[in-house]
Amino acid sequence: MSKKRSGGGLTGTQQAAKFLGVSVLAGAVLAGLALPAAGALGLAAKGTVEGFDEIPANLKTPPLSQRTTILDADGGQIATVYSRDRTVVPLKDVSPYMQKAIVAIEDARFYEHGAIDLKGVLRAVNRNAQEGGVAQGASTLTQQYVKNVFVEEAGDDPDKVAQATQQTIGRKVRELKYAIQVEEELGKKKILENYLNITFFGQQAYGIEAASKRYFSKSAKDLKLEEAALLAGIVQSPSRYDPVNDGEEATKRRNTVLQRMADVGDISQSEADKAKETPITLKVSKPKNGCITAVAGAGFFCDYVREVFLTDRVFGKTREERAKVWNQGGLTIRTTLDPQAQKSAQESLKDHVYQDDKVAAAVTMVEPGTGRIIAMGQSKPYGFGENETQINYSVDAKMGGSNYGFPVGSTFKPFVAAAALEQGRPPTQAYPAPYKMPYPDSIASCSDRPWRNRGGDTVENENEKEVGPYALREAMELSVNTYFVQMIGDIGLCPVVEMTDRLGVVQGNGEKLPASPAPLTLGSTGISPLTMANAYATFANRGTHCTPTAIESITTADGKSLRVPQTECGKVMSERTADTINTLLRGVVDSGTGQEAGLTNRDNAGKTGTTDERRNAWFVGYTPNLSGAVWVGSATQKVKMVNIRIGGRYHDKVFGGQVPGPIWKDAMAGALEGKEAPDFNTVHVPDTSKPEGGDEDEGRPDDDRGNDDKPGKNGGRDPFPGISLPPDFIGGNVTRGQDGGGDGGRNRG
Repeated sequence: MSKKRSGGGLTGTQQAAKFLGVSVLAGAVLAGLALPAAGALGLAAKGTVEGFDEIPANLKTPPLSQRTTILDADGGQIATVYSRDRTVVPLKDVSPYMQKAIVAIEDARFYEHGAIDLKGVLRAVNRNAQEGGVAQGASTLTQQYVKNVFVEEAGDDPDKVAQATQQTIGRKVRELKYAIQVEEELGKKKILENYLNITFFGQQAYGIEAASKRYFSKSAKDLKLEEAALLAGIVQSPSRYDPVNDGEEATKRRNTVLQRMADVGDISQSEADKAKETPITLKVSKPKNGCITAVAGAGFFCDYVREVFLTDRVFGKTREERAKVWNQGGLTIRTTLDPQAQKSAQESLKDHVYQDDKVAAAVTMVEPGTGRIIAMGQSKPYGFGENETQINYSVDAKMGGSNYGFPVGSTFKPFVAAAALEQGRPPTQAYPAPYKMPYPDSIASCSDRPWRNRGGDTVENENEKEVGPYALREAMELSVNTYFVQMIGDIGLCPVVEMTDRLGVVQGNGEKLPASPAPLTLGSTGISPLTMANAYATFANRGTHCTPTAIESITTADGKSLRVPQTECGKVMSERTADTINTLLRGVVDSGTGQEAGLTNRDNAGKTGTTDERRNAWFVGYTPNLSGAVWVGSATQKVKMVNIRIGGRYHDKVFGGQVPGPIWKDAMAGALEGKEAPDFNTVHVPDTSKPEGGDEDEGRPDDDRGNDDKPGKNGGRDPFPGISLPPDFIGGNVTRGQDGGGDGGRNRG
């Protein structure tokens, strides 16, 4: 039943439909479809005005998808990303030549007719009848705009796009109905503005502003006559009239537009002739889309920002909702990336690890107290080519990282020490720490069932001369494996589980760490550099942990601010514990295994790590105002870093302090240049390794600084002969989360 207005008459749409009549409507449909007139009356007889009235009269215009710009913390552009390269501009910012050109060639009577050009319909039907085939269409510019709305709404769904463009009577009738509504509601100027912003101009450019930038590297408001005519001519067939690939065909089409402009009186014939003689002069800017275009090696960080948007519920309840907002684009995203720190990280990577090396390296930096990620880079660039990758080695698998992260080795030991200190163990805590020992028979867990060493698994230190007893200070500096095994045997697994949970330490696949000694003592489980850098930032922040964050603010195309994820901070250990860890790890870079990483002009601390068969090497360190993690290894975990060249330098054995350490040092030094240099709050930890008046160097590494082959003490005596540990306990076994099954290698500090 027909709907009526409150005053009793038909709606404007219905009046228009009645006015057109079934036969004229059929003719318009046929002309719009560019079909011959034969059979028109038969088709008309099958259609009714009543059916036309049943079409919903409310055209929902989706927001136009636009490019999104990602900025660093200083407002510099990192990259632009888009599903469709478009920048919406008002009609006043479009050259008058362009406005006239598009109307002249697409719909010369645009300002004279309504939604449907009856004169054009009759002309097209007559012409098609004479030709006996497709000769001329009669779609108005308004109808074309409506069709483009349907295409835009379809997005990248091929089925929906096909439905929006299929050459059927039903679709054309629907376009006519909506075109009438659009004419009533928007008016000619707004329709023209919308059309120029929505239509496709080829070369990945949607809308006149993007097209002008693509072909001429200028704004649409600055287009000259011959340039405007060229762009207007492209619309009919962007591939056929592409000036980049077929200048001759594009020139012919441009000249057709110019002549049409002269014919309808928009320009004089002399102006048209002069413009026709002007050669096409393009100044093409290549399409720049996606994180592959990111500057300063920030492609992986750019990709991380995208993953944050698609996974964080603050941007929508479902991933589909979030993806729709992301693809719609038009966003300006200011991130936490510090350009100075990012540049320093990339330069350090370039200096120390070559792109075509057998191994790769990743650097991630986090600001203590805020969780702001200020640098994220790696030695193999973001891309699809040889020695390039799209896997972000710095983050977890769900954020585009490796499937499992990478075993962290002895960089895990500070978490054990922090758990012990929180349990009341003093920093002078000593253990026999023999060269080799078995796991304890039983270790208390978080449940009623203790972990048991059913397989007689063993552990040993790096060097046979590395024999205790040791106190915590020296055990940390020398990275003594058996010391920390005895420590976790003393305090149990649960304090370490609870500590790492509070620090946000999870496996690279997002799962909790296995509750067994190997992953919870010597880092046999894969963890991401971002997770490690952020956990160590908690020590720098005196025990307050903050979740990592990458986005500072987001502004939409219409200037509105979107809510963004906020860092969440909370106390996870006492300040005394954190200050003690800072003191201990400062000793690692002062006189322990991390001396090659030590910064000379500011307080700094850190820990080395080298895993089973030297498949991974780490240095994780920090100052009071910046934390950073460096990983070096093979993403496939197949390369043993022995007798290997990295960055043009030969290494018989790779250690955490020897390759990752210098990368960390150079990256951090550049990132912190010109920044304040605060001091740690330290505690006094007695050096119990030396007797009163003893040799200052006793028990310290020899002159081969940074080498994890460490000398022992006390004449090599072994208070626990025949004691040892499980193979995957040493932190390199790719079978993660199991208590055994390794190859008997050693964690190398």
